[in-house]
Amino acid sequence: MIPRTCRRLAEVDFPVAEVSRHAAREKSIRHGHPSTLHLWWARRPLASSRAVLLALLLPDPCDERCPEDFREQARALLAETPWHPEPDNSSLRRALLKFIGDFANWDYAATPLFLKTARKLIKAAHTDMPLVVDPFAGGGSIPLEALRLGCDAFASDLNPVACLILKVMLEDIPRHGSELAAELRRVGGEIKARAEADLAGLYPADADGSRPIAYLWARTVRCESPNCGAEIPLMRSLWLCKKPKRKRALRAKVVAGAPPRVELEVFAPQSEKEVDGGTVANAKASCLCCGVALPPDRVRAQLSAQHGGADVVFDENGERSGGAWMTVVVTLKPGEQGRRYRPPTQADYAAVRESQRRLREMLDEWESGGRQGLCPVPDEPSPAGGGSGAGRAFSLHRYGMKEWGSLFTARQKVALVRLVEHTKQSAAGNMDLLELLAIALNRSADYWSSLCSWHLTGEKVNHTYGRQALPMIWDFTEVNPYSTSSGNYQSAVNWGAMTVERLAITHAGQVQSADATDHPLPDETVSVWFTDPPYYDAIPYADLSDFFLVWLKRTLPDHPLLRDHFDPANHLSPKEREAVQDETKRCDGRIKDRNFFEDAMGRAFTEGRRVLSTDGIGAVVFAHKTTEGWEALLSGMILGGWTITGSWPIATEMGARLRARDSAALATSVHLICRPRDAAAGVGDWADVLRELPGRV
Repeated sequence: MIPRTCRRLAEVDFPVAEVSRHAAREKSIRHGHPSTLHLWWARRPLASSRAVLLALLLPDPCDERCPEDFREQARALLAETPWHPEPDNSSLRRALLKFIGDFANWDYAATPLFLKTARKLIKAAHTDMPLVVDPFAGGGSIPLEALRLGCDAFASDLNPVACLILKVMLEDIPRHGSELAAELRRVGGEIKARAEADLAGLYPADADGSRPIAYLWARTVRCESPNCGAEIPLMRSLWLCKKPKRKRALRAKVVAGAPPRVELEVFAPQSEKEVDGGTVANAKASCLCCGVALPPDRVRAQLSAQHGGADVVFDENGERSGGAWMTVVVTLKPGEQGRRYRPPTQADYAAVRESQRRLREMLDEWESGGRQGLCPVPDEPSPAGGGSGAGRAFSLHRYGMKEWGSLFTARQKVALVRLVEHTKQSAAGNMDLLELLAIALNRSADYWSSLCSWHLTGEKVNHTYGRQALPMIWDFTEVNPYSTSSGNYQSAVNWGAMTVERLAITHAGQVQSADATDHPLPDETVSVWFTDPPYYDAIPYADLSDFFLVWLKRTLPDHPLLRDHFDPANHLSPKEREAVQDETKRCDGRIKDRNFFEDAMGRAFTEGRRVLSTDGIGAVVFAHKTTEGWEALLSGMILGGWTITGSWPIATEMGARLRARDSAALATSVHLICRPRDAAAGVGDWADVLRELPGRV
């Protein structure tokens, strides 16, 4: 057992450069990485979580209060490894730090030598297995690494989607291991086969055998110039592909008439100058026929009347008369390389019309059945947005997209509703498998909405959440969900299976839905309290996650984690108690402003201090740029009964990410090491700090 007065490694030294290198690299690792199981925002890298946690759990061998038996066991463990130390304590410290830095490499996360060494070192330092707690567990990086190191882990979060991700990753996968991956692939394949046959007529192949992999669409408005009235396809760009040797773009041709109209053709430009600019910027549309601009308020009004404008309007003869405009169909031909771009045909539009018919049939059946259960298509309200806080991430209501279902085209709705039904039927009686299949369905939904754009160099679909927001996408991409290209259902299943196979965790943790300001654990029961809390208004987790929650509730009806335990009348994620600054919302009549957030953080820190054992240690991750943010965090920690004993800046983000641009979030996450503050501790003198500072820098 480590004496309370003995310093931990994280309080004296840390391999910052090595861990930073691995943490930043980890952002580009995909296959088998837990982050690919299900999207979660601002997920901590496993590299930094694992390294900091190990440094929190091990004593500093140079500390005079370090148990001698730990030194002896650590030397013996490392003697036959690449990190073997010399007999002195300083060499042992360097060896431990070198091991921690090397183990931060994702390539070694499941390597037996590293796993056994880490677990034996922790066992040498602790009489009982340490309990690691994260009250803002989110995507689960910290509790996952606790389990990897052989510790017990208790992960909680207020958000239902986060809780389900945590349960699958920390309980289900460790309990079943690779057998779950095999079952996921098998049942997922059966679901794909049934769903593909079910929807075959909605994604017809071409006469030459080519198969559509994506449909490129533009929302439309009408020019309101008195002498025009032409339809305006809203496109940010006329480019289709910017690969050097196969550039493709659209060219507009104006056809005279009353009103005039536009025809689009695909061509291969030889230079950038040949491709005209887009027709919409900052919600202002430009008419291709007369050149007159339609102001943002009129663009929004027209799209609001179309409930977002993602669906085609057909006349009584089945001809397109308005609404979404299919600009291009992207196809692949068996035996040939490269994507082809062709104009839409009558057959393409006929499939869309058939989708609308099938959707009406589904909804009519639900209505005639007495509206039992949830509506098949999510009719829960989407975020209203607005304000200067977290709500600014949403503008959908301004375009008439006021229900979550309005984010999807009719064909996407049919595909998802049928996938929900096939999933429930195929995994009936196996809840752990059903939860994993529900996560695969969510991954599909992320690629099957009308807020997905086309990647011009990768020639693939971008997913809905390219940012921590839901902005309007004027020209969107609809994928064929059962093609072999990106965004297909089989890929979603495979990503999940790879994560299960690569996780290498056999010790299950415990997951519970809980509010961090009212933690369910009893006093002084926790060895390590390690968390990455929300940052003011940076990320509106609850509103963002409702995109996924509405589909989870239909796939996993009455699931105990998918509910608001504090407000049974709320069918979406808890918003009131969420520790996020958002002035558009209230909690107990109080506006959720900056003061609300800081008070919530203070209460969470107080709860962390309560559950931590007297000889325990804590760590808090913070990545905010502002001085005010730091002052509030430190003040909350001190008032919560903590004292800060160390800090390590770890580069955890890629500078090129969208979130890095014009953001208040640092690319470096500072990990603050903290201890319970002694009630008898006095007040320090700033002058003493200034005298000591030059020698410490």
